[in-house]
Amino acid sequence: MKPQSHRGASGLLVLNKPQGITSRRALDEAQRWFPGVRLGHAGTLDPLATGVLVVCLGQATRFVEYVQRMPKSYKATFRLGAFSTTDDADGEIEPIANPRRPSAFEMDSALAGFIGEIEQVPPTFSAAHVEGRRAHKLARRGEQVELQPRRVRIDNIEVLRYQYPELEVIIDCGKGTYIRSIARDLGRRLGCGGYVGKLERLRIGPFRIEDAVPLTADAEDAQARVLPAWAALAEMPRVILNAEQARRLRLGQRLPWPGPVETSEREVLAVDELGRIVAIAGWSERTQVLAPHKVLVEEDG
Repeated sequence: MKPQSHRGASGLLVLNKPQGITSRRALDEAQRWFPGVRLGHAGTLDPLATGVLVVCLGQATRFVEYVQRMPKSYKATFRLGAFSTTDDADGEIEPIANPRRPSAFEMDSALAGFIGEIEQVPPTFSAAHVEGRRAHKLARRGEQVELQPRRVRIDNIEVLRYQYPELEVIIDCGKGTYIRSIARDLGRRLGCGGYVGKLERLRIGPFRIEDAVPLTADAEDAQARVLPAWAALAEMPRVILNAEQARRLRLGQRLPWPGPVETSEREVLAVDELGRIVAIAGWSERTQVLAPHKVLVEEDG
């Protein structure tokens, strides 16, 4: 049965991206479930990687950046004894002559050095920018790519299995962390080489792999599993506006707001008395004013 038009749809869909395709291709595949609806995705997965890809529909595409900020969890298998030109199994594998075989103790000690806020250089073949251009596009043309380190946060690394040359781990991390860089840098520290053999994203914020929709699902199932748009903002502090305040904020006007708000200065979710999203607004303890940042004219989710 041909799916109905969902031009007014707004919300989130947790997609299980299969291996071997780009995130853009996965989004294009999902488009058939929602003809006429604008789609966007939060947090790109490499073709090798599988797992959670959060798709934003309609007005919820304006919330992509908030989903991207959420903490993430990955299950990865690192292959030791070699490096890769792409830092994963899709690149050219460069074996290490007579590589070391680190003990379990050495492995645990090396992994502990990655926990916390660290400086990390993205892979050469990545979506990171070099003077406004994507690094992977420059690398594929054979141009020299020099990426600067960036600060990322790694909350935990749990070893599930270590039997040389394979190491299986679960990594909890923040925005912008490259698992391929961890594999590469771990191999350098241990003197044995390393790259990602398998990678699955288990979670972005509250969106889990157990709840993800496969691309093989039919349109009716996919449409039934769309989450409300506010799910992208569930962890944001809220303020409740009366009808007049909601009207003014939707018009782009600033509102006096003496609080209370949880922190001294941050973004808050402004909702009306029916719980519908009005806007994402900035609030400052100093000025005690709500300033609209992203306004939703109508809330569908």
